[in-house]
Amino acid sequence: MTALGMLRRRLGWKLLASYLLVILVGAVVLWTTAQALAPAALSQHLALMARVLGERSELGAALFGSVRGAMTTALAVATVAAILTAVAVSLFVTRRIVAPIQAMARASTRIAAGRYGERVPVPSADELGELATHFNQMAETLERIEARRRDLIADVAHELRTPLASIAGYMEGLLDGVMPAQPETFHRAHREAIRLQRLVDDLQELSRAEAGQVPVHPRPVEVRGLTEAAATRLRPQFDDKDVALTVDVPRGLPPVLADPDRIGQVLTNLLGNALQYTPAGGRVEIRARREDGSVAIAVVDTGIGIPAEHLPHVFDRFYRVDRSRARASGGSGIGLTIARHLVEAHGGSIHAESAGPGRGSTFTVTLPAVP
Repeated sequence: MTALGMLRRRLGWKLLASYLLVILVGAVVLWTTAQALAPAALSQHLALMARVLGERSELGAALFGSVRGAMTTALAVATVAAILTAVAVSLFVTRRIVAPIQAMARASTRIAAGRYGERVPVPSADELGELATHFNQMAETLERIEARRRDLIADVAHELRTPLASIAGYMEGLLDGVMPAQPETFHRAHREAIRLQRLVDDLQELSRAEAGQVPVHPRPVEVRGLTEAAATRLRPQFDDKDVALTVDVPRGLPPVLADPDRIGQVLTNLLGNALQYTPAGGRVEIRARREDGSVAIAVVDTGIGIPAEHLPHVFDRFYRVDRSRARASGGSGIGLTIARHLVEAHGGSIHAESAGPGRGSTFTVTLPAVP
């Protein structure tokens, strides 16, 4: 590699070149200034000495040459010392700055190759340390995303395998004559097909929501009407499970800017989750309150609760607090992700709270109020 190529491709060489350039410019300026000013100043002093001591031209010329030589030597020594200092400083800076950057470059190459467990040491508390910290956070996020992608593939494969295996079993039984060709048999096969179709619909809805392709048409809507509609839709299921459902929406709340169908979908999903995880004899309540420029709608249950470590992830796609739960008993983890995207499409927010396992949970949707 040529010197020019190393200068172009190596940050350490660029730093050294910049230091040397500063030294060179300083030395040239100092030398030029000295050559322009020193002779005149020295001549004045020699003229003064000649008037005092008498005319001795050979002594003045020798003194002039000696001073000029000493000045040249001093400038040369100072320049060499500055160059050596620049080299030492460049090596030090290269070790403290360039080495961590090179470590991050090597780690990023390995991350690009799929090794998401790579991390770099944080060298200091300055901007370089902040960069290393953000790099590690990025690597950790990528590692989580990759783990979630693997879980997604496993979840989808599992969710597809179960109904497909059931349908295949029914068909084989019918073909072999093991199972009778009765309406009950076809009903079971149809039920598994519906279950499979529901999963495909959920996946398609999730894809559209994450791509921002779900149409949302906000308009002023009364909060009481939204909550009552969602409660009425699911009340028979609550009654069947013996879970009390109440609506506590005070009068005088301002309307919210919302698409009734989409926010109704969100509330239905939250109520369905609350019903799923609240045992018989429990209760679920829909509450609403006014906040600064918005209205918060909360679904509060007395169910099994959520451990604190799982709260930041409940809206992640295909995330289940209990990984052992199947789709039939615990859902596939898509509904809350879709709900989050729908709420955010309205300019609102959604978050979950829980005091811990066995102490219920609260999901709060915040929507902008009509001014």
